[in-house]
Amino acid sequence: MMTKYHILIVEDEPAIAEVLCAYCTAAGYSIKHFSSGQTVLAYIKDNNVDLVLLDLMLPDIDGVTLCRETRLFSQVPIIMVTAKNEEIDRLIGLEIGADDYICKPFSPREVIARIKVILRRAGNLNDKIIRQSGFELNMQKFNVTLHNQPLDLTPIEFKILERFLANINRVFSRQEIMDSVYDGFEEISDRNIDTHIKNIRKKITAVAADMNPIVSVYGVGYKMEC
Repeated sequence: MMTKYHILIVEDEPAIAEVLCAYCTAAGYSIKHFSSGQTVLAYIKDNNVDLVLLDLMLPDIDGVTLCRETRLFSQVPIIMVTAKNEEIDRLIGLEIGADDYICKPFSPREVIARIKVILRRAGNLNDKIIRQSGFELNMQKFNVTLHNQPLDLTPIEFKILERFLANINRVFSRQEIMDSVYDGFEEISDRNIDTHIKNIRKKITAVAADMNPIVSVYGVGYKMEC
């Protein structure tokens, strides 16, 4: 029996909400629609939600705040939907934990295609735990510890560390890292990766001062040695 995924649609524009609800239903998903963000967090806490389509501009609570607060207790996949298309808005959405970003106007078929990709990816991550050289990274719970001490990583930092731990001694270029954690947002500078690596290193050494496992490879990128 095929799993019927439950999609939460948070959209205040009636015409857009109607289209999204219709296409999600036609694709075989069960849906719940809210036109504001007031009860979204409580609903996610109390219900089995598989993915959230989240409008950035809502009448009461903005989508960025909702995404950030959701990430305090849940790693449910989130696709942000918005009329804004500036690079800074994309960066904010992705940095706080959104899994994808769609700008209005959009093709409803493209939205469904992206939902399928993200749900497939989320399904592949279930129960995946990586243990390596004192690190324990749990993909389902979206947390990581070093010597049993938690590392407080941002969602992007978590994805970068997961890539390294799953591929010890493999050298990744900055572009490869960007492609794997930003889902093809080409406008993002590779210097963002340098900043994330610097922050990950600081958080590792705060727990284990003698550890510096992420190594720079001159002219290429980075690798992890454990």
